[in-house]
Amino acid sequence: MNAFYKRFRVFFLNAGLFSIFINLALLVPSLYMLQVFDRVLTSRSNSTLLLLSLITLFVLLLSLALDYLRSQLLMHAGTTLDRLLGEKVITSLIEKGSQLNRSEEIHGLRDVAALRGFLGGASIIALFDLPWMLVYIALIFLFHPLLGLVACLGGLTLLALAAYNERTNRPAVESNQTDARRASHYIDQGIANADAINAMGMAPNIVAQWNRLNNRLLDNSLATAQRMGGVSSITRFVRQAIQIAMMTTGAYLVIDQHMSSGIMVACTIILGRALAPFESLIANWNNFVQARLAFGRLQHFFENTPPSAPTTLPTPKGQLSVDNLVLTSKSADRPIIRQISFNLTAGESLAIIGPSASGKSSLARLMVGIWQPTAGSVRLDGADMARTDRAQLGPHIGYLPQDVELFPGTIAENIARMGPVDSEKVVAAAQLAHVHELILHLPKGYDTPIGPGGYVLSGGQMQRIGLARALFGSPKFVVLDEPNANLDAEGEGQLLLTLKSLREQGTTVVLITHKPAILKELDKILLMREGRAELFGPRNEVFMKLKEASLPRVENQETGKQ
Repeated sequence: MNAFYKRFRVFFLNAGLFSIFINLALLVPSLYMLQVFDRVLTSRSNSTLLLLSLITLFVLLLSLALDYLRSQLLMHAGTTLDRLLGEKVITSLIEKGSQLNRSEEIHGLRDVAALRGFLGGASIIALFDLPWMLVYIALIFLFHPLLGLVACLGGLTLLALAAYNERTNRPAVESNQTDARRASHYIDQGIANADAINAMGMAPNIVAQWNRLNNRLLDNSLATAQRMGGVSSITRFVRQAIQIAMMTTGAYLVIDQHMSSGIMVACTIILGRALAPFESLIANWNNFVQARLAFGRLQHFFENTPPSAPTTLPTPKGQLSVDNLVLTSKSADRPIIRQISFNLTAGESLAIIGPSASGKSSLARLMVGIWQPTAGSVRLDGADMARTDRAQLGPHIGYLPQDVELFPGTIAENIARMGPVDSEKVVAAAQLAHVHELILHLPKGYDTPIGPGGYVLSGGQMQRIGLARALFGSPKFVVLDEPNANLDAEGEGQLLLTLKSLREQGTTVVLITHKPAILKELDKILLMREGRAELFGPRNEVFMKLKEASLPRVENQETGKQ
């Protein structure tokens, strides 16, 4: 909280200063009415009327200018907040998106947008004007204590309505936000899996499930809106009733000749101004609650001090050390990875094989540092992969995930990892991945756009371009998860040539595969079962042990045949 106010103190102090002059200026119409009723009408002086009118008009124009400047200042604060947090939030979302147990509290840029909208909206203006209610009521007390008592009771009544609105509707608004995110996430997942849904005729089931989630959201939102609408309507009625009570009390005092009719009119106008922020705040309560929740989720981004520049490490040679590696999910009694240890010298290559769900892809994520182990460590040239700065270590690592996704942009931009396109390095990576000729046959070659509205690549093409991306910049450590899953015989032959070239370059390679033909280009084999390292050693030695132990042959792992 303190960090937020320190960063935005200048905006709030200036907005508060503008609010002082704006609210003082808004007293002028009331004083104008007082002077017109008590002096102008009795003296019948046109010159006095003209002078008062010109002064009042000037002050109102000044108030208009200050109000505009205040709103622009707060909108600028919202823009500054977006620029301050946008990069941090996106970075956090990307980092947490790779975590094994993703937090459901990650709402990303929607929270930033909610705070930005709040800073530029009517709710925060009402907060700046709300303290002036005490000044206005005190001024009414100066005119007559009885009028001040009516104003005070009116303010307390609206305060009680605001407290009731907070206690009654805040939990419902928070629950509705959670339901809305759940429904949105469900349909996002559905769109991401549209091919499977359409192929298997799952659309009616998916739509029905979304309807259940959405109908629950609509019912709860409608009930909340009805309650909040009821409170808003009651607030408007109470405000008008208070003003009528003020007018009635003022008329009584005028009849009894305790004060003039000008004071009655002026106090009624001042009271209306005093109560206006309450009505605005209650009417926009939903935005206020959303902004408060968003601030709570984003608060740690304000408090985080910028990290100091990490110590620059030398370019790794590719020596890999995996020491007593353990990975557990929410169920600690069923580890995904169980105390795996092995070492690879720089330039060695390793094939990880084993049945499905044996932990191969999980081990790959641990080796490239996108997951943090529960215990143990993965070190590249002595540097802990899970704790080394990713921006520094990333260019020296190549990673091809099992499910390859490319980004909207050109082929060259994707191979260059969405950074500056170094044509020489891009072409070299494509040639190393033996995808150069394929790219040249695309409509615009390396400049072919992909993504929405762009060229549609096949699964095999995406995998081969993803391999080129993994090899961009000649990384010293490369992890390939099922790189031949979508390749035909020709593609597998080119992959073998790539592995041979990597060996000649002294690149350390870890490859996960179910296909035995590719193993001949690799030095060592790690056989995994149920998260354990069952066998590890040189390729021929592991094959010999498999044969001696009468274990299922590697080439038949997919079919389950002996």
